Amino acid sequence: MQQKKIKLAVLLSGSGRTLDNFFQQIDAGLLPVRVAVVVGSRPDALGLEKARRRNVPALCMPRQNFRNDRLFSVAIDIELEKYQPDLIVLAGFMHFYHVPDQYRGKVMNIHPALIPAFCGKGFYGHHVHEAVLRYGAKVSGCTVHFADNIYDHGPIIIQRSVPVLEADTPESLAARVFEQECLAYPEAIKLFAEGRLEIRGSRVNIMPPT
Repeated sequence: MQQKKIKLAVLLSGSGRTLDNFFQQIDAGLLPVRVAVVVGSRPDALGLEKARRRNVPALCMPRQNFRNDRLFSVAIDIELEKYQPDLIVLAGFMHFYHVPDQYRGKVMNIHPALIPAFCGKGFYGHHVHEAVLRYGAKVSGCTVHFADNIYDHGPIIIQRSVPVLEADTPESLAARVFEQECLAYPEAIKLFAEGRLEIRGSRVNIMPPT
């Protein structure tokens, strides 16, 4: 019996590399989701154009049009309500999204480090990898977690690690981490779609397949 596809809302700010990965996984039959809507925080976000090419509704909501992150988040929620997503994923979304009560446990984020290391306000993009190298860490990686209303916080779903090499630059480390992001994020979404993620306090239990 074919598994029912859940509706996904994707929030992004840039090139849409993670969105590309989702589409590839969907096309290969590996990810049981339908991208219902993509919201971009910048008019020049290439991810919006990528969504339109797939006939996916793409909404441009410039962050600069709102006085603060909370008002921005409320405006996003109003738009998302029209699409009734089962899951919201932050995919290179460079702003703080305030998770409303109706979406608690239904918002995922991916961070390019092993939370709780190298995370929090100001730790995004190349800043993360520069900090990892500056500290001299021997491993890094990525973390998929349920988002709450604290930066890079919330129950961890999946983590994947990579070695930090002596010759690494922020760019080479970022590329190696992103390879793992392309595996970890679809895996977490698939587990959610299968109803296999159970939040208990600060932990996520991965239930066996039924």
